[in-house]
Amino acid sequence: MASIRVFHKKQVRIDQMNFRQQAMFKIATVAVAAVKNRLAAAQGPTDSSAKPLTKRYAIQKTKLGKGNRRNLMMTGDMLRNFQVRTVSENKAKASNSTRKDRLKAWLNQKIEPWAVFSPQNKVAVAEAARRVLQEMKPKLILERVLGGKQR
Repeated sequence: MASIRVFHKKQVRIDQMNFRQQAMFKIATVAVAAVKNRLAAAQGPTDSSAKPLTKRYAIQKTKLGKGNRRNLMMTGDMLRNFQVRTVSENKAKASNSTRKDRLKAWLNQKIEPWAVFSPQNKVAVAEAARRVLQEMKPKLILERVLGGKQR
């Protein structure tokens, strides 16, 4: 008897989020983009250059025309699939979307931490949070004046 396995990637549905989740999604998207940009530039968790590749892997990667830097871009799938996965009102989580890439990410994390915020990433996320709060400020003030939700 033949069997079929069907995999369906979960995608974030923005239309069903409340206001606070949408704000958190904006901040998380900026955070993921900052981490991806740092990784594409082959920078480590301290904004310095990443650990060098092993000699054999560097030779193999150079022959394919991908350079010999640790930028997680051999095929491009790992960074392409690194995205915001879950969002709540006070927390957002990002990870790889496919099981294969989650395994590769875990192995690369053991070599050198890459799914962390560097000092420059923290600054970018703080700036994004400040912009989101600036966008929310007029709505929050108006809501309080009109007697809406108050905590």
